[in-house]
Amino acid sequence: MAGGNAIRGTRVGAGPMGESERGESAPRQRVSYWCANGHESRPAFALDAERPESWDCPRCGLPGGLDEQAPPKAPRNEPYKTHLAYVKERRSDEDGEAILAEALAKLRAKREL
Repeated sequence: MAGGNAIRGTRVGAGPMGESERGESAPRQRVSYWCANGHESRPAFALDAERPESWDCPRCGLPGGLDEQAPPKAPRNEPYKTHLAYVKERRSDEDGEAILAEALAKLRAKREL
């Protein structure tokens, strides 16, 4: 035995027993899903399993649908917004000026003490 590795070349589940050791596999059906780029993915589902309406394409990541002629549209990516952009959506410039004036008045009052 060279190197002291007795299980070299084997993997978990490998062995002479095969199917009889694991049991019978469930009958399967392949379902075609189509993405907006025209890629087809064919995952296998058990016959009694409920198949999903959409499946992510393994090649491009877009969602795929069951209808080849009308695949789902690609999701719209929103640009990254900063914290300031969200604040500006909620508050007007006048509100911002009032809040700033109030905060400055508090700071000035603390300095005078």
